[in-house]
Amino acid sequence: MSSPVLEVRALKKYFPARRRLFGGAATWVKAVDGVDITVHAGETLGLIGESGCGKTTTSKLILLQETPTAGTISFEGRDIASLQGSDLMAYRRAVQVVFQDPFSSLSPRMRVGDIIAEPLEIHTDLARAAIDERVGTVLELVGLAPDVAPLFPHEFSGGQRQRIAIARALVTDTRLIVLDEPVSALDVSVRAQIITQLEELQRALGVSYLFIGHDLATVAHISHRIAVMYLGKIVETAASDALCARPMHPYTQALFAAALPSHPDDRTETKAITGEVPSALSLPSGCRFHPRCPSAMPVCSQIEPVLRPRDGGGEVACHLYD
Repeated sequence: MSSPVLEVRALKKYFPARRRLFGGAATWVKAVDGVDITVHAGETLGLIGESGCGKTTTSKLILLQETPTAGTISFEGRDIASLQGSDLMAYRRAVQVVFQDPFSSLSPRMRVGDIIAEPLEIHTDLARAAIDERVGTVLELVGLAPDVAPLFPHEFSGGQRQRIAIARALVTDTRLIVLDEPVSALDVSVRAQIITQLEELQRALGVSYLFIGHDLATVAHISHRIAVMYLGKIVETAASDALCARPMHPYTQALFAAALPSHPDDRTETKAITGEVPSALSLPSGCRFHPRCPSAMPVCSQIEPVLRPRDGGGEVACHLYD
C-alpha cells in the first residue's frame, strides 16, 4: 500500500443551531462527529451516504472552507491546521475540487483559457507563454483541443464543461482532488465518459481522489475503497470489491438494496429500512441508525457501536458483529 496523502482523524464539526433562554446551553448540529478516513497516493476513496449525512461538510473541512471543531487533517504527513504563508498556498495548489454542476462553477464571463489559467496566475510566477502552454497541455489531458481556450463555458455541453472543471483542478500539478458528486448532474452516457476520463488521468498522473456521491454504482465502479457515512459517522469501510460482494452494516445493505440488481435473476432479499433520517439536532441514543434498522436489538439504543475489523478487510460499526 502506498503512503497516505490524506489522513483524517477524529474529525468533528459542530454548528451552533440556537441558544436556550436564560443562559441555557446551546444546541449543536453535529454535522461531522468523529470521522477517520485515509486516502493513499494514486487511490480513489469513495464516500457515500444519504443527503445530510455530512459528506459535503467533510469535504469543506479538507478544503479549509470550514474550521474543525476537533480532530486533525494531515496532508502528506503535515497537519493542515498549522500551515501558514507559503506552506498554506502550496496546500491549496496541491488539493483541488471539482463540483457537481460545472455550469455554475465556471464563470460565464470568462473564457475557458482564462478560467484554467487563473490558478497559475495566483499561485505561480510563470510567464504568459508558459501559462498558455500549460493550459493547452491540461486541455489535451482531459480530451479537449487547445484551440477551445478562447471560447466561453456556455458554448460547451455539460460533459465538456465538466472536463474544463477537471482541467482547472489539474493545472497546478494537483495531488488530491475532491470530487463532490462530479457526474450526478450529467446524462448517464456522459457520466461514463467522465468516469473513464478520471480513471485515465489517475493512471497517467498518479493523482488521488476523494469521490463523494450517493450513486452507489458510480462510486463502486471508480473507487478502490469505500467509506459509508450516516449522520456524521463512518459506519463501514472496505475495499470496493469486498463491500459490493458482502455489505455488512444494515445501512450499507439498504443502500445496495435501493440500487438495481446487477443481474435480472438476482433475487437476494434485503430487509428494507423505513422512516426518515433523524434530525442532527436530536440524534438518537446508541447507534444512530437503530430507529430505522430492521435488525435493531435492545443494545442498539443503549450503546454506540465502534468500528471493528470486518470479514474480508475493512471495518464495520454494528452490534450484530460484536
